[in-house]
Amino acid sequence: MLILLSDAFDPGLPDKLKKYGEVTDDKGRVAEAEVVLIRSKTKVTREYIDGAPKMKLVIRGGVGLDNVDREYAKQKGIIVHNTAAASSVAVAELAFAMMIAMPNHIAKADSSMHNGQWLKKELKRTELYQKTLGIMGMGRIGSEVAKRAKAFGMKVLAYDPYVKSSDLAEMKTDLKDMLGMSDYVSLNMPLTDETRGILNRDTLAACKNGAYIVNTGRGKCVIEEDMVEALKSGKLAGFATDVWYSDPPENSPLMSAPNVLMAPHIGASTNENLLRIGDIIDELIGEYVKK
Repeated sequence: MLILLSDAFDPGLPDKLKKYGEVTDDKGRVAEAEVVLIRSKTKVTREYIDGAPKMKLVIRGGVGLDNVDREYAKQKGIIVHNTAAASSVAVAELAFAMMIAMPNHIAKADSSMHNGQWLKKELKRTELYQKTLGIMGMGRIGSEVAKRAKAFGMKVLAYDPYVKSSDLAEMKTDLKDMLGMSDYVSLNMPLTDETRGILNRDTLAACKNGAYIVNTGRGKCVIEEDMVEALKSGKLAGFATDVWYSDPPENSPLMSAPNVLMAPHIGASTNENLLRIGDIIDELIGEYVKK
């Protein structure tokens, strides 16, 4: 059995998996591969699947599966898995780091010091304490974000049509209602037909004036042009994002918009998480081999 590592994983993963067969990172051998391991870069499209006639198992190291044509894979009898349980802490920590960084002007404070400026009077901070956080998507990552918000003394609201109750947040059934009450918003939704463009001109208008929004979910859950408009008008105080329409982004209006904190899709890229992903991949391949 040939196992193809099509994207970057922990360097120790090939040794962990060699008990199952040959392990390679040579993408030119995709046609020979029975198992393909991907992250966000590789797109398992219809064309990709047709070019991999021996493929029986695809494992996405991470959460989102929007880069896999799951319907066509199912038609071809290909099993598709992710490693959702691995990444929750890593992504939640980045989301919270961004939430802390924006009202504390960490990026601007650092860059101004490097430029020889002393902006002690200009950089006015605000606290997270006793502010309201609205979480869009109360799954594993959203729940981890909520735990951290509670530790900071924040009130936590959440919107998720598929979650009726939570011990970590007050669930809201109306998204606009929640947005209007939230000083901070953390977007932790996968990309689906329901969530595509969910933050748009209409929903952004419902946000509390001066709110901050953090997106560690999926880039296409946000209409970028509408977000830029909300930032330029002062409706929003800031927007932080780790996710984009493409990796890397191409001609994104966010790149030149005011009050944007950007990261290059590093939410799941902690050393600890890569090890957890490897452990889950090992388990999934082991289960596959036993069948």
